[in-house]
Amino acid sequence: MSASETLYIDGRWRPAASGATREVLDPADATVLAVVSEGGAEDTDAAVEAARRAFDTGDWPRTPTAERAALLRRVADLLQRDREEIALTESRDTGKTLEEGRVDVDDVTAAFRYFADLAVNTSGGRVVDAGSADVHSVVVHEPVGVCALITPWNYPLLQASWKIAPALAAGNTFVVKPSEVTPLSTVHLVRLLAEAGLPAGVANLVTGPGDPVGARMSTHPGVDLVSFTGGLVSGTKVAAAAAATVKKVALELGGKNPNVVFADACATDEGFDTAVDQALNAAFIHSGQVCSAGSRLILEESVHDRFVTELARRARLIRLGRGTEPGVECGPLVSQQQLDKTEAYVASALAEGAVLRCGGKRPEPSETRPATGYFYEPTVLDRCTREMRVVREETFGPILTVETFRTEDEAVALANDTEYGLAGAVFSGDTARARRVAARLRHGTVWINDYHPYLPQAEWGGFGKSGVGRELGPTGLDEYRETKHVYENLRPAPVRWFAG
Repeated sequence: MSASETLYIDGRWRPAASGATREVLDPADATVLAVVSEGGAEDTDAAVEAARRAFDTGDWPRTPTAERAALLRRVADLLQRDREEIALTESRDTGKTLEEGRVDVDDVTAAFRYFADLAVNTSGGRVVDAGSADVHSVVVHEPVGVCALITPWNYPLLQASWKIAPALAAGNTFVVKPSEVTPLSTVHLVRLLAEAGLPAGVANLVTGPGDPVGARMSTHPGVDLVSFTGGLVSGTKVAAAAAATVKKVALELGGKNPNVVFADACATDEGFDTAVDQALNAAFIHSGQVCSAGSRLILEESVHDRFVTELARRARLIRLGRGTEPGVECGPLVSQQQLDKTEAYVASALAEGAVLRCGGKRPEPSETRPATGYFYEPTVLDRCTREMRVVREETFGPILTVETFRTEDEAVALANDTEYGLAGAVFSGDTARARRVAARLRHGTVWINDYHPYLPQAEWGGFGKSGVGRELGPTGLDEYRETKHVYENLRPAPVRWFAG
């Protein structure tokens, strides 16, 4: 496979039909990292048609569940074999640290193994009591068909696995379109699927932009399901496009996530240190380019001054640099566009009255921070209010806003005052209070005294404009299955309702 042959259609690597290519840039220094094919509508049609043939006439949908699961486990083993190579690719492509890349590979491995086990354990169907010994009635699961999978740039490998693993486990075929900004790890994953023995046409990959590739996938009559992870604006367009042909749709559209810290969580030195550390983790991991990032810190007023002072001190100590360098804790933003957006959000916040506690600018260049890289200092903005744009909108950068509350009811009201509802957290030394507040939060995932862990066994979805659908968990497999009711009369007889 040459550098520009990154389309995988019907079991063959090929260039784009137009011959177009795109340079993938290293965000740490803006140099060219790779050259990939720039697919278009013609390539997308070819990929969908290959997936359609493989589903309608191929063996994969009718392959026994145990055999499909065995292939997923082989893929998991291959991921571990290539762990260092893939982690390095993910680090250089997205800007995240090498250690974060390794964690991503391990999480992807766990997802493939989880869905392999889940498919085997839920393949028996469900018997429905028809009230007669002469009737056998059962609800069985079947694959949806051809799945269009559109993934984001921040966690390209992880998000691809959350879609590809359950789609294959259920017996579907698919076309995947990674972000044109960070496509490299998805190309590697598709190579591993082929190496594991996946039949031609089952997995198809088109590297290219959202328009026309993603748009065509969403409207193509040969597609049965669209799964999209990305921004709200693009997600609404995908949903509208898919509605014309009544496709199944799964959307994960990000969030603006509150991290609520009560004063009693800081009653001891250990508790205080833990809450500060978790606030940093919530906001600044992967430079804040995380849909579940705790970018809204909501502090009880009595602990505000001490907490924000320490938070800002430690944020200044975060080591910025190329993600592959030892000791680096935060890498660059993914692109010049994302850097520009971050600078604009900070500028608007300051203009609207926010108080800058740290950050707010690009760092000085160093040996690990080339001047041409897309670096931005971890930024803490204090005295923020709900009316500010930086508080309302998903910034996807290293920006943490601070709001305060006095009562439990006020904390809940602030945390729920968002059009999103993806994730949030509560820190409290009072277990009853923490659980009570967690129960009142309108968010798809709520952590108590922790931030960011996820379990493959638990659903991942959201309320409000964070999307529809539940990836991961038992229902993650259901997103890629249809249900069929089979009613069998063991002793058929005439109905005799009509004359004749």
